[in-house]
Amino acid sequence: MCNNYRLHVPANQLAAPFTDIGRTLALPDGLPNLEATDYRIGDRAPVVLAGEGGLRLVMAPWAWKGPTGKPVFNFRSEGRSFAGSTRCLIPADGFYEFTEPKVAGKKTRWRFTLIDQPWLWIAGVVKDGAFAMLTTEPGPEVAAYHDRQIVVLPPGAGAHWLDLSAPEDLILRPSPPGSFVVERVYP
Repeated sequence: MCNNYRLHVPANQLAAPFTDIGRTLALPDGLPNLEATDYRIGDRAPVVLAGEGGLRLVMAPWAWKGPTGKPVFNFRSEGRSFAGSTRCLIPADGFYEFTEPKVAGKKTRWRFTLIDQPWLWIAGVVKDGAFAMLTTEPGPEVAAYHDRQIVVLPPGAGAHWLDLSAPEDLILRPSPPGSFVVERVYP
């Protein structure tokens, strides 16, 4: 399951989909200097939250501690309603899945990026000040690499998740065929 994603997009580009629908993305701590990076579980990463003051981009840790003390970094979406949850959008321009065979003890690493989009949103939820990515059944391209996938939204669809302005079952679903470019990045 997704335990590594990348963001190589400047922070100012993340506001564009909201500006297009007449909304403002506040930057409470100023425009963050988001260096092009790969994020891993436990890293602080940018997320977009909605609240009484509007939309805001904040930095939050990826994963909260579960009841057993293990990190909760992915959260199954099926059979749940998130209407009462603190929802977030996680900006990324790609995510990774890992498969066998292992080469020198490391699995083969695959990067997924959206076709015809420079970046994407990952639907998430916030608990105890940290975020987790929502998962669903895999779409056809991801199914060849993993039995689950994160919920991926194109840039223009992010507000639907934050506002629940579309039914949850239409948002929290596998990506349709032809959504991704898949590249082998290791070895």
